Amino acid sequence: MATLTSLITRVRYQLLEPTPSFWADAELTALLNEGIRDLWRRTKDLYQDYHYTVDATNVTLPANSETLTGVPADLAILCGLEPRDLSAYKNLRFEPRRYMHPAMQSARSSSASFPTIGGTIYFAITGAGAPIAAPTIYIAPQVTADVPLRLTYIPTFADKTGADDNPIPGESDRALINWTLAHTINKEKDNAQPDQAWMAAYEAEVQKIIVALTPRQDQTEEVAEAFFEPYWS
Repeated sequence: MATLTSLITRVRYQLLEPTPSFWADAELTALLNEGIRDLWRRTKDLYQDYHYTVDATNVTLPANSETLTGVPADLAILCGLEPRDLSAYKNLRFEPRRYMHPAMQSARSSSASFPTIGGTIYFAITGAGAPIAAPTIYIAPQVTADVPLRLTYIPTFADKTGADDNPIPGESDRALINWTLAHTINKEKDNAQPDQAWMAAYEAEVQKIIVALTPRQDQTEEVAEAFFEPYWS
């Protein structure tokens, strides 16, 4: 993957402006970041873990508390929650539920449990989440002792600078170039609308990227498991 600076150079070749004059580098960088976010939205839901992050340092389930602490501010989609030390909490499981789900309501009315004994802890993710702020994650029932947690999630991207690499997988440089050209090439015509031809070229690249990124491995076929299939043997 190329740096944003090198992508800007390639955009300028198409704009016939190798030296900044009509289009400032800051403007092109901002447009590239918009394109990165659009591609992130397109690729994060492929369930191939391209944007997967593990936080095994900051998140804790405090004793006698209804919410987790240390939830990362860039958390967009939560993929998994488990005790940081699995050997110390072998039978403690975390399952998602809506805050007003009957199981969550029942758990909220229960007394605090001993986490080393195990059991099921329900969690509900609320609030706007990234990039606005860290979501609030409610848990029930409460526990009698602190439990350090490992949280796996898909983060949002902070703005990239010229020295940063394009963070989107799938050979996506051309897509970002097309996006940037679509949003700049009409500027000299005093037209604020993206150029339709370049947007069509961008969408074509996006479809190629999505196809290329799925599946991530071909050692085994991707199939749906039958109901209770793991217990058939």
